[in-house]
Amino acid sequence: MSLNLKNFLLIIVTFISTLLFISSTTAETKPNTDVTLVSTFHCISIYWSPLGGDSKRKVLVKYRPSGQKVWRIGLPLRYNPINTPECKGNYRGSIVNLRPGTTYEIKLSLEGTAKEAKYTGSTWDENHPVATTIKVTDRNTTLDINKSGKPGAYVLYDGTGCTIDTNNKENIAITVNASYVILRGFTIKNIKKYGIRIFKGQHIIIEDCDISKWGSESEQGWGKNGEASIYSNYKDLSSVVIQRCKIHHPSWNTNNWSQKHGKSKHPAGPQAIFFRDPKGNNVIRYNECWSDKEHYFNDVIGGGQNGSYHGFPGSDSDIYGNYIANSWDDGIEAEGGGENVRIWNNYIEDVLIPIANAAVSIGPLYIWRNVSGRSYSPPASGWNNGPFVKMGHAGGEQWMTGHMYIFNNTNFQKANDGASGLGGNKRYIKHCTTRNNIFHVREGEENSIAIRDKHEDNDFDYDLTSANFPEGHEKNGLRGIPQYLQGAGFDFKTKSGLFQLIPKSKGSEAAIIIPNFCESIKGKNPDIGAHESGAPRIQYGVKAQFNPVESTK
Repeated sequence: MSLNLKNFLLIIVTFISTLLFISSTTAETKPNTDVTLVSTFHCISIYWSPLGGDSKRKVLVKYRPSGQKVWRIGLPLRYNPINTPECKGNYRGSIVNLRPGTTYEIKLSLEGTAKEAKYTGSTWDENHPVATTIKVTDRNTTLDINKSGKPGAYVLYDGTGCTIDTNNKENIAITVNASYVILRGFTIKNIKKYGIRIFKGQHIIIEDCDISKWGSESEQGWGKNGEASIYSNYKDLSSVVIQRCKIHHPSWNTNNWSQKHGKSKHPAGPQAIFFRDPKGNNVIRYNECWSDKEHYFNDVIGGGQNGSYHGFPGSDSDIYGNYIANSWDDGIEAEGGGENVRIWNNYIEDVLIPIANAAVSIGPLYIWRNVSGRSYSPPASGWNNGPFVKMGHAGGEQWMTGHMYIFNNTNFQKANDGASGLGGNKRYIKHCTTRNNIFHVREGEENSIAIRDKHEDNDFDYDLTSANFPEGHEKNGLRGIPQYLQGAGFDFKTKSGLFQLIPKSKGSEAAIIIPNFCESIKGKNPDIGAHESGAPRIQYGVKAQFNPVESTK
């Protein structure tokens, strides 16, 4: 072949390659200007990448039930593109406090421009039509769920009155390889590894179950790590609802931070619920997860992978109304992507870290109106108590790129035995906004909010703090000790709590209005903290029912 011909062919190949590169680059970087909505019972996730979006412009949000005249204001969406396919939009956020089974009109506008988008979205209905019922009776072998339903026609596996007790001869009590199924009313105990394991499926409802005595012993005499009453490592797992279940007393214990499990002192042992990198859109609500001092959990509710764009519980997921207790590490481990993950109205006690979020790589993560109670760890471990919300990172600081909103939570100190503050004393905090929280720490603790020179892009304000916080923040915050109504605290028998401030307490009627999250009540300013004055006791667990208070503005 002549040199000229070689040069000619090289020019042609280079030209075609350049065109292909330009084409592929354009396809990868072209913004998705369509709006994507993802619903649960009480929330709608929003994703939008309008042309002209940038860090100087927010997306303003309005919404209303379809057919109503008055528009309500939502929390604006921040611009935060993350360079990964798991990031569903440059602007991401949630509308919360919605009614189930309701259609909403949603209006989005790009601040400072004429760009608008109007869409409708419907929240999930709490009624799931059943086409087929399969009644299950007592058994001592594994139950295989392999008959799928379809939208609007679920298959109900009715375990009411049924006990599955395998005398530790079976690894799993119930296996799931099906979609559009309901597992209701089962009592499960004495299982080698997992109470319920989901191998495959979506749209799975697990409700009114009682699961105990699961898991096996490791070589070190502790429970094996990751064995859970409800478990899945199915990557496409989505639309799973776990509700009104009692999950308690695994067969084996977890090592605490002063004891070794193999070569590590990190707690390792059984969990109540464990999902590894699910797709998302999952709801965990109205459950009671607890144990005793001889059968502690590792984490109560959680999974993996922490340093990643995936993690637990998956995007567009809700965790609320639960009673969570008795772990040597995290109560709720919501770490990884954190993309429109919402955690609210939970009561968490007798754990090291009530809510773990190290790290949040995509966001936004919303944590609001949770209450943290007693928190402790063996003195020999070097830990006294852990931070109310963990902060920091797992796997490296590069994963701390998602935004977090922490509103109206209460770190409750009944006998100077509660959790420490936000991030403890010195964990990194990045991209975090706080409002209206009670960060009351134990006497003698230095910080209500961690102080560290590596903090970045934070906005701490309008909180009630009892100790120090980073310089330049809390310009409108209050300093002092909250004073609660007589009888304040949590009642284990009723799974209800009273955490209201007395009228003369700092924080009473001192909260700032947060659109869609913390609204005025009968014309007065709301209170700082999780429990508004005049409201009934907060019910957690299987008797809980979330009744959203919607703004009229």
